[in-house]
Amino acid sequence: MRKFFVASLALLLMQFHSSSAFAANLIAKVSLSSQTMTVSQNGFVLYRWKVSTARKGYVTPQGSWSAKWLSRNHRSRKYDDAPMPYAVFFNGGYAVHATFDLKRLGRPASHGCIRLHPENAAEFFALASQYGLKNTKIVVSR
Repeated sequence: MRKFFVASLALLLMQFHSSSAFAANLIAKVSLSSQTMTVSQNGFVLYRWKVSTARKGYVTPQGSWSAKWLSRNHRSRKYDDAPMPYAVFFNGGYAVHATFDLKRLGRPASHGCIRLHPENAAEFFALASQYGLKNTKIVVSR
């Protein structure tokens, strides 16, 4: 009986530990060369999506940032009130957000933001909300 109790307690503690890991790292790795974003949580790949990053004459910054703020129905003040739904801002005015220019996903097309299919942007927005901004990282590399 004592072994059963100890085993049950150990199992309960492991479940508690894994639920606290729920708030751990959500990482979106953006590859400029392959125009993809890979979303992983605690090292497990959840999604791999096509993106559009900066076209010629513009820059998508490279580096690593925590998500800073969310805006479900954002519109760009800089680019003619352009819609930026499900925006997850990570570096000043740069964000991961939805686009309706679906034919350009998978190749550079933006002013510098990271564009996603609206369904994928909504999913990433929900994940960033769920895991928390400080636990959501956006990593952009060549």
